[in-house]
Amino acid sequence: MNRILAAFIVSFAPLWMAAATAAGVPAVGAPAPEFSLPDQAGRTVRLADFRGKWVVLYFYPKDDTPGCTEEACTFRDDQAALTLLGAQVIGMSLDDVASHTAFATKYSLPFPLLADTDAKVSASYGAVTNLVVAKFARRYTFLIDPQGRVAKSYLNVDTARHAAEVIADLRRLTSR
Repeated sequence: MNRILAAFIVSFAPLWMAAATAAGVPAVGAPAPEFSLPDQAGRTVRLADFRGKWVVLYFYPKDDTPGCTEEACTFRDDQAALTLLGAQVIGMSLDDVASHTAFATKYSLPFPLLADTDAKVSASYGAVTNLVVAKFARRYTFLIDPQGRVAKSYLNVDTARHAAEVIADLRRLTSR
């Protein structure tokens, strides 16, 4: 019986997850949901703190896992280009502050990693998946304009090329 259930879950989980996560994603042009959460240093970070700047808000499943590390490190490596475009990178997952501290330190991440331990902010962006035995943030990114509106959403992220994709879109949107 367990094999049948496991096969069923493996076969149909992608459909359930896609349907469950598509709901609640803020539309392009809509105000980005506000947040106020602690970063890896315990400082409170609010979306409102970045009015007047572009924000690259990326959600990721788990600190120090291969895909999440690759994504974080590409944003780190492209930090200078993002800064020149007037953008602030912010990472967010359901991990706690201590986990974010270790992750940011290990990989010298120069941007805030926010601890959304109750998943409320991730849910407000449609970026949380609850698989009964585990809850985690989906790998979604939102490009938020200087007025606080969603300018672009990325719901299918390739971790190796994502930072370059965001930079190209920022260049197009800012004509730089």
